[in-house]
Amino acid sequence: MEIHPIRTDDDYQAALQELSAFFEIEPEPDSPEGERFEVLLTLVEAYEAKHFPIDLPDPIDAIKFRMEQAGLTPKDLVPMVGRLNRVYEILNRTRPLTLKMIWRLHHELGIPAETLIQPPDSRRAA
Repeated sequence: MEIHPIRTDDDYQAALQELSAFFEIEPEPDSPEGERFEVLLTLVEAYEAKHFPIDLPDPIDAIKFRMEQAGLTPKDLVPMVGRLNRVYEILNRTRPLTLKMIWRLHHELGIPAETLIQPPDSRRAA
C-alpha cells in the first residue's frame, strides 16, 4: 500500500490529486482501493486540521444564522432566552448569554455548545 505521512505541501497536493480520482468513482469500502481511499482521506483530514484550522463562528452570528435557516423571529427565541427585550439584548450584544440560555439554544436549535460558550467577541479581539 505504501502510504506515508503528509508532512509537506507537496505531499498534501499529491494526496489530494490521488483522492480526486477516488471521488469520481468511489471504491468499494472493503477493497484494497477502498482501504487506500480511507487511509488517504484520514491523512488529509489530519493535515488540514493542523495546517488550516477553522475558527468557531461568533455565538451571536451563529444564533442569527440558525434563525435565518429555520425562518425564526426573535419572538421564537423567547422560550430559550427569556422575555423579548432580553432576546434583543442578546442579539444586539448588550447582554451575554447565560449557561441556561446556552443549554436551551443548544438543545432546541442544535447550535454546537462549543460555539455558544465562547465569549461573543473573542474572535474579533484576536
